[in-house]
Amino acid sequence: FQLLFTNSSFTMGKYIQAQRKGKSGIFKAHVRTRKGAVKLRSLDYAEKHGYIRGVVKEIMHDPGRGAPVAKIQFMNAYRYKRDTELLLCTEGMYTGQFIYCGKKATLTVGNVLPLNCVPEGTIVCNVEAKVGDRGAFARGSGSFAVVVTHDEDKGTTRLRLPSGGKKTVPSGVRAQIGVVAGGGRTDKPLLKAGRAYHKYAVKRNCWPKIRGVAKNPVEHPHGGGNHQHIGMPSTVAKDRPSGRKCGLIGARRTGRLRGVKKTAQDKD
Repeated sequence: FQLLFTNSSFTMGKYIQAQRKGKSGIFKAHVRTRKGAVKLRSLDYAEKHGYIRGVVKEIMHDPGRGAPVAKIQFMNAYRYKRDTELLLCTEGMYTGQFIYCGKKATLTVGNVLPLNCVPEGTIVCNVEAKVGDRGAFARGSGSFAVVVTHDEDKGTTRLRLPSGGKKTVPSGVRAQIGVVAGGGRTDKPLLKAGRAYHKYAVKRNCWPKIRGVAKNPVEHPHGGGNHQHIGMPSTVAKDRPSGRKCGLIGARRTGRLRGVKKTAQDKD
């Protein structure tokens, strides 16, 4: 008798959830009701050499985003039409407000300026990482970056980001002046599962999160056992196969952060 075995008869366990997330459409972001990409204006002649004026037409809620979004209308410089842009709403912005974008714009909340036209210590948000990428850092509700120093010889600017880390960017990158609106959102507790359900329903399928130790051994490396325990080190190397790569991946250290956190802010 000749027995034919397929590969499937030897596979053990399941694909764990972290592996399914890369492949399946179940975990994609829910974007149908979103208002559009929130970016600064495309960098053009007007912004490089002078300024251009826009007016805030509407302040909208964007589903899945904590911060409100401002719909701003600019006159097109080359054709008889108006351009509508979606920018992050800064604290203090209102409908009917004039917004100025460009090198010669004034230092007012909501305006968009290159960092080399901004004094040290200014609070900015929606900062570009490279010139013309239309916004990368400090875009979440209530977040802001602080201009720490300008290095005019190298043409770079040092920022303190919302995480507390420092970042050096080219001085020509643009940023909005002020703090992103919608701050203090996390101060109020969600209180019930229904609110958490609706919060994440408009984002993507990432709630509720089940702990690995609460699962069965087929579903997760930490699953199973008569008491909920990991039963192996929680740290795992970066190059482990994807079905085993869960827990503290490539951890340099573990445990609580104890003592006073020394920030780079003290040294500068």
